[in-house]
Amino acid sequence: MAIEKGISPYEAARERKVQENKRKMEALNLHHLSAAVAHAPKTPSPMKQKRRRIIQAAVVAPSPPRRSRRLAHLPEVKYAEVAPESERMKRWSPRKPTEIMCWGSGGSISMEARLEAARKAEELESELDPEFPSFVKRMLHSHVVRGFWLGLPSHFCDSYLPKQDSTITLVDEKDEEFETNYLAYKKGLSGGWAGFALSHGILDGDSTVFQLIKPTTFKVHIIRATVDNDNKESE
Repeated sequence: MAIEKGISPYEAARERKVQENKRKMEALNLHHLSAAVAHAPKTPSPMKQKRRRIIQAAVVAPSPPRRSRRLAHLPEVKYAEVAPESERMKRWSPRKPTEIMCWGSGGSISMEARLEAARKAEELESELDPEFPSFVKRMLHSHVVRGFWLGLPSHFCDSYLPKQDSTITLVDEKDEEFETNYLAYKKGLSGGWAGFALSHGILDGDSTVFQLIKPTTFKVHIIRATVDNDNKESE
């Protein structure tokens, strides 16, 4: 192939190299092979068969119910064997069963009887030794029926009771002692108060006087609210 005149030696050498490479590719027939591969029909690759996973249901081994460490040493409670609340009140309360049934329906103690019990409690407190601090607490439904949580006056707790959770002893008028759990951050009595209230038959509408005779001991005086006779006759 003739090389045109007027080009540089570098361009002439490059042109010769290009022509030489073209002759080699034609000799190897590479253009025809690439065209044949491009137009060849595509055959799909065989699909792999998927294996079905067999999931077996897990067998859960029975395990004993979880219990608090604080209650681990106590026998398990059978709730089906616990007597209904009305039956427990009939056994523990010194009042008549008829009064308990009326109280359960919420119509046996009038507002006048509640106020009279509170007045008597305040009168009793005024006669106590002022050396021992005291306060009057009216009993509500949440104190003696549902929840059994007894909140104490905040100012009294701040002034006289421990700043941390502790055991508070309640002494009744027969000098029998009952231990309760005092929660300092909530300022009230929790565990143990239910047993005291039920064993003494304290009802919604009664009033109590708490007298602190020791740093963690209360003398508790219970003033009963009288049952309205008119309500009883109408029933």
